[in-house]
Amino acid sequence: MGRVAVAAIVTLWVVPVSVLVNRVVPEPYMDEIFHVPQAQQYCRGDFRSWDPMITTPPGLYYLSLAYVGILYPGMIFTRAISSFLDICSPAILRSVNGVLAVICSVLVYEIMTLLRPRVNDRNATACAVVLALYPLQWFFTFLYYTDAASLTMVLAMYLACLKKRYWISALLGALSVIVRQTNIVWMLFAACAGIIDVTLLSGKCHVKVADIDGSINDPSQPIQKNSNISSNLRRRKNNGAVDTDEIVRPTANILSSEMPGLLDEIKAILLTSWHMKWDISVQFVPFVMILMAFIAFIRWNGGIVLGAKDAHAVSPHFAQVMYFGLVSTLAMAPVHFSWGQATRIFESLWRNRPLSFLQVLLAICASFLSVHFFSMAHPYLLADNRHYPFYLWRKVINAHWSMKYLLVPLYTYSWLSIFSVLGRSQKRIWIVAYFLATAAVLVPAPLIEFRYYTVPFYLLMLHSNVTDNQNWFLMGFLYVVTNIFTMSMFLFRPFHWDHEPGIQRFIW
Repeated sequence: MGRVAVAAIVTLWVVPVSVLVNRVVPEPYMDEIFHVPQAQQYCRGDFRSWDPMITTPPGLYYLSLAYVGILYPGMIFTRAISSFLDICSPAILRSVNGVLAVICSVLVYEIMTLLRPRVNDRNATACAVVLALYPLQWFFTFLYYTDAASLTMVLAMYLACLKKRYWISALLGALSVIVRQTNIVWMLFAACAGIIDVTLLSGKCHVKVADIDGSINDPSQPIQKNSNISSNLRRRKNNGAVDTDEIVRPTANILSSEMPGLLDEIKAILLTSWHMKWDISVQFVPFVMILMAFIAFIRWNGGIVLGAKDAHAVSPHFAQVMYFGLVSTLAMAPVHFSWGQATRIFESLWRNRPLSFLQVLLAICASFLSVHFFSMAHPYLLADNRHYPFYLWRKVINAHWSMKYLLVPLYTYSWLSIFSVLGRSQKRIWIVAYFLATAAVLVPAPLIEFRYYTVPFYLLMLHSNVTDNQNWFLMGFLYVVTNIFTMSMFLFRPFHWDHEPGIQRFIW
């Protein structure tokens, strides 16, 4: 099995579905009407023209130029095209994302084998394939959007960081920002994860972990009392990726007061960072340089987005974090909405009462405040019935004035479950960093777009340490059914608007 098998399996559906999509929808659709002409301008060598409706940097177009440059000699030799411009057709440009989807699935496999050293190749392959089927990522693989390139760059950056190749990670982080500017947050998150690994989880700073009741943890994850944690990565010598052979798994549950506190972890990181200040400065200075360059770009540009600034103004959309929690747990429904998971959460809260009850009460209050004061209905959301969020907003969230408040307990449970699952394999400081990064990406976005959830969802899945094969099978089945439905609606259920000519199609 392994990475070759993952690439082969993903290719088996990427090719035929791409052919089908290009046959039924040969012309650019939705955001493609901006991206495809802009890429074609680059194919003409015109790098000065820019569509003011495009909000993201030109990273995808540069990747497309490199891709068509590789294809060009072969297509000229076979006389499939007569000029370089001919190769920049919508179908060829869309195929860029098909290739990136295959690369992305291999990166997922590589990250899994690092984070889960005891998972065999067959299970790692199956997990990578299931993640490649994640509906949001799968659907936009077949259109010329920035999602596939963005996720691929972020995962490549994160993989390099896990392998302690921090300069390479920073370089890949810069490339990811050129594809989508909000990836600056994930670059900083990767740097934080690297610093945590270098300090808190390094051999120079062992963090003692107390024993946890077996009912809170996965029974397949045995925990030794007072064990020292040095890393959650597989320690390999091959390729110089990681420097020891030790296999360990941190198991601090964020819902348990028995664990070393967050302040203790922060203190340990600060103390170790001070003793290792020169080493850390040398390893992580590229991240700082890229951050400074990004800040300079914002000052020069007058904001984060490049075009359509009025429609994408930064807004305090805190409810977006609630939506992400619910959407992500629904996408992992067999893991989060099971009797066993609900029991583990309740037992953890009960054992740590009354502090845990106070924490839950504060979480519920914060959720109520978020949906009451910071729940936004963007004009695009209300006017465009081609997107599924349009119907979710009208038929669910805004079906009745009380509905958004009735969903608050579900939002709260979703995040409690996310913290619980992550807490079985990650340190508290890592979980806090992940939550803050997710909020930093989603809160400023005024528009409810499930595509924005893709990167944090993948990081959540990769670090959730789901070991039950049945859960993976059920999630794969859920994804396949969803993909068949959404693609069928997109291709075979077109409709028309009275006020605008042309065919309209349902899309995420």
